[in-house]
Amino acid sequence: MSHYDRHNPQPRKLIRFLGGIWPLTRARPLAALAITALLLVISAALLADVVATHDPLVQDVSQRLKPPGAEHYFGTDGFGRDIFSRVVHGARVSLLVGFAAVVMAAVPGISIGALSAYWGGKPDLLIQRIIDVLLGFPILVLALIMAVALGPSTIAVAIAIALALAPQIARLARASVLSIKGDTYVEAARAVGASSFRIIWRHLLPNSFPPVLAQVTGYFGAAVVAETALSFIGLGVPPPFPSWGRMLQEGARQYFEAAPWATIFPGLALSVTVLSSALLGDEVRDWLDRKRAVAIEPRSRE
Repeated sequence: MSHYDRHNPQPRKLIRFLGGIWPLTRARPLAALAITALLLVISAALLADVVATHDPLVQDVSQRLKPPGAEHYFGTDGFGRDIFSRVVHGARVSLLVGFAAVVMAAVPGISIGALSAYWGGKPDLLIQRIIDVLLGFPILVLALIMAVALGPSTIAVAIAIALALAPQIARLARASVLSIKGDTYVEAARAVGASSFRIIWRHLLPNSFPPVLAQVTGYFGAAVVAETALSFIGLGVPPPFPSWGRMLQEGARQYFEAAPWATIFPGLALSVTVLSSALLGDEVRDWLDRKRAVAIEPRSRE
């Protein structure tokens, strides 16, 4: 071992990190499986230009409806386009829209929910009645209404899904803030003259965020499903750009009996992504619950 290796902590940190993967895999196999699947999908989306074996937009009628093989891993569709390349590039669209929608929904949703809980009284009542009206619409229905109003585009779809998810996150954030609003440290901060902004920003949001984070992680899968559903009915990303929803629609409507692979592989990609997101959300919630139980136990003993 060289002098640099002995004094450089990075290799030792990497070894400890890699050594901890196997115990985590044995203790939480579902978490390890979900993280691995999501990392594979995200890596394929980020490296779509490198991973794809063909141009996803090029049509070759002579190669139409070819079954999976060495040249076309997932076969070809009715226009002779390589399905594997389109699935990989479609992952980029679905993940981008899903991530953007969750972020755009979480920021106003958490802010509105926290303010509503902190203010209380008539402002809280008014905000909650508005949220109740929005919650009366299923996520897909509300996203559909917004998508029709905004028109088909990547940004419009992300905004439509975010507007549908924001009421769900706001209601959850409000409940989380209400559960800690009367704690001692909040009353102490108010007693020493801390401003409302400081109390919300430094005390309420950080301590109420963990349960919201667990739920928001699961909402990522719901956002991907909503994007796929909108693309399936023609309100998603406009053609000719690949999208899982449009691939499912084209394959199921025209080629399911003659070329089932045109529907199976986009469906598998969607299923793996959504299931992994749901499992990861459950694991994050369980992990946060365990941390909270460990933090509360010493206090209960005292």
